[in-house]
Amino acid sequence: MAGFQNDINVLQRSPVFARLAEGHSPEVNFEVNGHQYNKGYYLADGIYPQWSTLVKTIPHPQGEKRHMFAQMQESARKDVGRAFSVFQSRWGIVRNPALTWSTKKLWEVMTACVIMHNMIVEDEHDDSIYDQGFDFQGETVEPEHPPPAAFEQFVEFHRKLCDWHTHVQLQDDLVEYMWTHIDNQ
Repeated sequence: MAGFQNDINVLQRSPVFARLAEGHSPEVNFEVNGHQYNKGYYLADGIYPQWSTLVKTIPHPQGEKRHMFAQMQESARKDVGRAFSVFQSRWGIVRNPALTWSTKKLWEVMTACVIMHNMIVEDEHDDSIYDQGFDFQGETVEPEHPPPAAFEQFVEFHRKLCDWHTHVQLQDDLVEYMWTHIDNQ
């Protein structure tokens, strides 16, 4: 069925956003322009909904600040897309449909591809610059998974996840932050 697995369908079935809605993801705390945020955000294009965790492209940016933000956001999204293109060109397993795979299997395959890619990149560079060993990688982070939330908690987490007011505020804050920090460098 053409178009069945479009971005919105994939988003609705995403375990990342399901865990966010259930309150099972690690909390991220940061401040931008005096506003506190407690969830990470993801770069998205215009087709996605205005959720508090999605920073979308500004379709018709008005003013220099928003124009610069739109350019930088698009550039970052393209960098991520190019990274996945490298994986797809290097490993055929990533090119093939994976609808029948379990989430665990997808995680294992992508982790293996990332590790192998990093090994190749390190091997292609001067070892004296990049060989810092495991001592400099910091502590392993283990996310905490609280017990399953009650239905009311789930509804509240989902409401916060889909809050378009937070989405707009975060985007405005990021535009202003980037403008003041990039412009002054």
